[in-house]
Amino acid sequence: MKRVVIIEDQTAVRDMLSEVLKGFGGYNVVGTTGDGQEGVEITLREKPDLVILDVMLPGLNGTEVLRRFSRQLKDTRVLIFSGHQSPSLVKDLIQDGAHGFIEKNSPLTELRKGIEIVISGGSYFGPEVAQLLREAFITPSADSARSGVSLLTAREREILQLIAESHSTKEIAAKLSISVKTAENHRTNLMKKLNLHDVASLVRFSVKHGLIDPHRAN
Repeated sequence: MKRVVIIEDQTAVRDMLSEVLKGFGGYNVVGTTGDGQEGVEITLREKPDLVILDVMLPGLNGTEVLRRFSRQLKDTRVLIFSGHQSPSLVKDLIQDGAHGFIEKNSPLTELRKGIEIVISGGSYFGPEVAQLLREAFITPSADSARSGVSLLTAREREILQLIAESHSTKEIAAKLSISVKTAENHRTNLMKKLNLHDVASLVRFSVKHGLIDPHRAN
């Protein structure tokens, strides 16, 4: 039995994936969550054969979740299952360790094919994502689209997402178990690096570069 962790913020989709995997046979879902940070913890604890990962997650987005476990779990395969994609985002996910990407509007036959190929050691990309990936590697502008994000530390990216999700500095400090002063310093530093000067600009930047779901924006 292949062990699977599902990290997806929509409960209905999470439950659907669990039932689909049971129907396929040969898969054991050992953990599910809709929270990015909890997804990292579950994955590092369970060390599954496969992680099915959404991109838009609260707290930590899918790209950050992937960064936090992929280097430690070399044998864990990762299939992105998301309705949000862009050339630069897809490229970043592949560079950070994803082995496949399937759009949420794909038929179940394609989902099954993607899961089987990825867990067997291959790579699989849905038709739309394959086109975006080609664009990412041949179009210079696509490669530079997320250059601002690359300037930030992991903690700064985390705080940026929390700011964009409407958390106050005090709430961010409590959530991350850091002092308010430290949270303020991180906030100041990331704004300087991005050359952005207000919360509205940070929110727009986060949405544009696929760090948060537009529906969660401030």
